[in-house]
Amino acid sequence: MGKYRNKPVKTKGFPPGIPYIIGNEAAERFSFYGMKSILLVFMTTYLMQPDGSLDVFSIKEAEAWNHLFVASAYFFPVLGGILADAYLGKYFTIILLSVVYCLGHGCLAIMGYSGDTRLWLLAGLALIAVGSGGIKPCVSSHVGDQFSESNKTLLSKVFGWFYFSINFGAFLSGLLTPFLLEAKNSANSFGGSIYPYAKILVGHKNPDEIIFGPHYAFGLPGILMAVATLFFWLGRKDFAHIPPRGAVYFKETFSIKSLKPIFRLSLIFSFVIVFWALFDQIGTSWQIQARSLDRTFPEWFPLFGGKEMLASQVAAVWNPLFILILIPIFSLYIYPLLARFCVLSSLRKMSIGYWVMGFAFGIVSVLQHFIDTGAFPSVAWQILACFFLTASEVMISITCLEFAYTQAPRQMKSLVMAFFLLTVSLGNFLTSQVKFLLLEQDGSSKMTEAQEFWFWTSLILLTAFVFRFVAARYQPVEYLHET
Repeated sequence: MGKYRNKPVKTKGFPPGIPYIIGNEAAERFSFYGMKSILLVFMTTYLMQPDGSLDVFSIKEAEAWNHLFVASAYFFPVLGGILADAYLGKYFTIILLSVVYCLGHGCLAIMGYSGDTRLWLLAGLALIAVGSGGIKPCVSSHVGDQFSESNKTLLSKVFGWFYFSINFGAFLSGLLTPFLLEAKNSANSFGGSIYPYAKILVGHKNPDEIIFGPHYAFGLPGILMAVATLFFWLGRKDFAHIPPRGAVYFKETFSIKSLKPIFRLSLIFSFVIVFWALFDQIGTSWQIQARSLDRTFPEWFPLFGGKEMLASQVAAVWNPLFILILIPIFSLYIYPLLARFCVLSSLRKMSIGYWVMGFAFGIVSVLQHFIDTGAFPSVAWQILACFFLTASEVMISITCLEFAYTQAPRQMKSLVMAFFLLTVSLGNFLTSQVKFLLLEQDGSSKMTEAQEFWFWTSLILLTAFVFRFVAARYQPVEYLHET
């Protein structure tokens, strides 16, 4: 640690290490969301043993394992935060767990060549959960460590770019990774247009044959994670390396007095768990529903007219795109408009968000009813539902993150952020257990798709109803830094 700076550079401009952190975050989020976007379709359609035999999961089994993986990835931030703050410091924790992260992607890229493909898959997912989860609370707080009193006014702008890099990486990976997995050498398709240029790389492909396949689709996120790790290492001499606090960290952090704010926040967090239980189904049950929708763009649509979206691209592309659009719209227009009619506190924003989420799930529930009766609806209806789901994300997830920060004592803010990420873990764990409970021995579900959608819709509407009364009685206590 002695060979690196342990304090921020005194400057009125941006700290020198910021470009390395932003670049690292964009590549890492591309890596994570790219792999996550194709995981379900790979497990249910393309998983193959080295001898060429298909060994796919049933749809409901794959959904349950997907949510269990996400739950694991969002459980490890608590452990990663403790490791960084008490023992290794943020930089060494990020580097160490990034290597673990890369090893996980390596397992996914080589599965199917030898050995049991399912074991390679589970080993890769376990390593990625440890790696990605462990660095989550460290990277964002490492951004804050680079600033001093002289340039603290630039911190909000940097976090804006930081959040933009997350969603930009997710948007690009949602477009590209499913394409690598499923694109075929077909006429009047993007795959057919790309194939002549990719032929030197992939060799001869017959008409309607998949051009790239799983090794390329999982390999690209792995390469991006390696690039992210390298980029972060290159910035080591420009970073401020704040030393870990050692054993005193546990004494200060885990006393009864220090944990009281977390106990109070746990009431609000318990409702956020239900939000995540529904929200992350855009990568599972919503993706399955998209397979039964007409995903062809209308002819008048610029650039993509007449082309078909892949089912795994729908939510993976539209959700981060809507996030980038809706954040400034809510900040500049919707929140000021709502504030004219009521006192728009953080908890009231969240309360409205739960009802909006209920509306979004109501749309896909009705949509599933029409699918079950033999109709072939347009994917535009699911994109509309994704719009409202993303609006609820802005009102609940982003607002709760800000609210939790203000409610946490100064020495507890990193830990509270880790506990906020734990709500994602618990929400996905809840969903995985529901899906496992619904499994029959033959891999089918005890509920129809429509019945399950209506179950989740009813759950979030009940949550919205109860949260309204809890929010009205909750007394916020703010702990802000002194000026």
